[in-house]
Amino acid sequence: MKRPREPDADGRGSRLRTVDLARLAGLSTQQIRNYEEAGVLPPAGRTESGYRTFGDVHRRALLTYRTLLAGYGPVRATRIMRTVHVGDVPGALALVDAAHAALHEERAALRATGEALETLSEDTPDPRERSGLRIGEVAALIGVRPSALRVWEAAALLTPPREHPTGYRLYGPAELRDARVIHSLRRSHYLLDQIRPVLEDLRREGGARSLRRALTARAESLTARSQAMLAAAGALSAYLAEGLGSAQA
Repeated sequence: MKRPREPDADGRGSRLRTVDLARLAGLSTQQIRNYEEAGVLPPAGRTESGYRTFGDVHRRALLTYRTLLAGYGPVRATRIMRTVHVGDVPGALALVDAAHAALHEERAALRATGEALETLSEDTPDPRERSGLRIGEVAALIGVRPSALRVWEAAALLTPPREHPTGYRLYGPAELRDARVIHSLRRSHYLLDQIRPVLEDLRREGGARSLRRALTARAESLTARSQAMLAAAGALSAYLAEGLGSAQA
């Protein structure tokens, strides 16, 4: 049996073995086989004895996938390449669009949390703020009707404890802070479902200063992801522009 030709120095031989393709990307031969079976790579050619053979299209597919991994993660990157290789380019682009839309939603949520922080003042507390405020007092402090506070409570955004045995709602500093955040974001036309994760962030971080630090780190992470996704989209565009060619080496 004639042995497949070794690749050129740049990895562009007319025929590549599984091990050749694996070496190009620093992967194991099993990973290459897994990628082909998953549709990440186009179908491999076969020698008369049944060994897989790969060509330049597989090399380009592998490099494209590795870039997609950094931008979109393994699940979405695999789906994108598989969709391309079954001939559904619009479907693959729709997956890319959905990833960018999701990132946009994360940015919007981050912006909402940042806006909420502007309503908080940890350094100059209002002397009227104390534990055990009744609903009418809280409504007057933040400038809303008591009915608004009841709506927010029904939406599980506020959970003021109840006084025993009267059952009256009692608002402490944390509940008053949350009510201020909700009121601020509602005035900016945020929906209740959009406000919920803001409050969860605030409660998890334990205060405005901690949350502000967390938001800075999250903003940096989103910027890095956005840049990686931009590079991934460019790599996919180049792969599609070059044409998939023949999967048979």
